Amino acid sequence: MENEASTGQTTPLESAPVADQGHKFFIVRIAVKQEKITAMMLSQKVKAKKAHIYSIFFKEEIRGYLFVEADDDNAVANLVDGVKHVKGMIKGNPLSFADVQKMIERKEEVSIAIEPGDIVEIVSGPFKGERAKVNASDIVKNIYTVVPIDAAISIPVNISGKNIRLKTKREDIEREDEGSSGND
Repeated sequence: MENEASTGQTTPLESAPVADQGHKFFIVRIAVKQEKITAMMLSQKVKAKKAHIYSIFFKEEIRGYLFVEADDDNAVANLVDGVKHVKGMIKGNPLSFADVQKMIERKEEVSIAIEPGDIVEIVSGPFKGERAKVNASDIVKNIYTVVPIDAAISIPVNISGKNIRLKTKREDIEREDEGSSGND
């Protein structure tokens, strides 16, 4: 059996979390940005005490928390007692294997490039619900300059990419214009 702490993602302590063994997953609060070092300290403590801890892991996106797989909360409480950077355990029901599996699965980001000329819908902020035309984009900063279409005055507005949703691509608009001009 290998005993090693998580190195960034979800490397288990002894073996991969097993759904059919009835183990529970407990959440431990720790100091932010101390996830890796705390997991390593806990792993060394498990080796020394031969505790019934099956895995220790963390997710980089969930800062300030470690996940510990064990039979009961007493084993986890004994493990984290007196360890530097540990703030305590989260009280309540432990997580099930299915809950943890949902968290550790990689989700591929689906991103559609929004380019100048595209029509977008503003989904947040003072122009929420408005359609706008994209004039410029800064892909690195994820900021777009848009002009609301139905506004009384056309004023360019800088808006974050998370606050807009693509409605129509520029190519689709051009195809519609070509199709309608040929029928006249």
